[in-house]
Amino acid sequence: MSENTRSLGTESRIHFMDELRGFAVVLMVAYHGFYTVGYLFDRFWGRFLFGFFTPAEPFFAGLFIFICGISSRLSRSNIKRGLLLLGVAVTVSAVLWVFRPEDLILFGILHFLSVSILLFGLVRRGLDRIPPLTGLIICGLLLLITWWVPDYKGSLLGIKGLAAWSIPKAWKQPWLFWLGLGEVQTADYFPVLPWIFCFLGGSFAGVWAAKGRFPRWMYRKRVPFLSSVGRHSLLIYILHQPAIYAVCYLILIIGRAIAG
Repeated sequence: MSENTRSLGTESRIHFMDELRGFAVVLMVAYHGFYTVGYLFDRFWGRFLFGFFTPAEPFFAGLFIFICGISSRLSRSNIKRGLLLLGVAVTVSAVLWVFRPEDLILFGILHFLSVSILLFGLVRRGLDRIPPLTGLIICGLLLLITWWVPDYKGSLLGIKGLAAWSIPKAWKQPWLFWLGLGEVQTADYFPVLPWIFCFLGGSFAGVWAAKGRFPRWMYRKRVPFLSSVGRHSLLIYILHQPAIYAVCYLILIIGRAIAG
């Protein structure tokens, strides 16, 4: 999910974006690893670490989404990119439905990103009319207003006890769970509200990236490992959970063999 940037007619990769994306992916893999160890292999330390890092999960997920929004400004074809990612997301859901129905993902981060990329591809011309800084400020405010929509089960906008507005009950429908306005049982959940504003905020920052206006230090590679992880983030996301499960299972088998 990474792209080459174009700056004043020359191509220059923003390695800092790759490294940030790689950092977010490493945190995601560790987080899912704790879940696997704790809940699939019933280890207390896994459950403890999973619960300990749960409050931080929206921040590294948000970082990943924001960078994807930046990349949308650098892509040659967001429609093609979004459709490809949607196919991957649907495939992941289908595999889980067959082999791990208890961990079924109905609208996870891949589903969200594919929908966001497609939406951006459709409305890009309209967004181009909004100055980047204005767009960033608007997206920040809308992100704050809609942040708690999923926690409120689609019943409120804003912050309860401070400034909140009721959402009409007619809008709270089960089939609108992908918007954040309904309830759903899913192992991974990134509804359009509030996350679309994080993505769009990144797309406005991406205007500066496309014009080569990011600070020059962002174009220098500093952590090759994270940069490599960031460039292969989609493949890692697809493969990391089966790989974690396989490693844990292998360790379990070896441990039993040694003990027995």
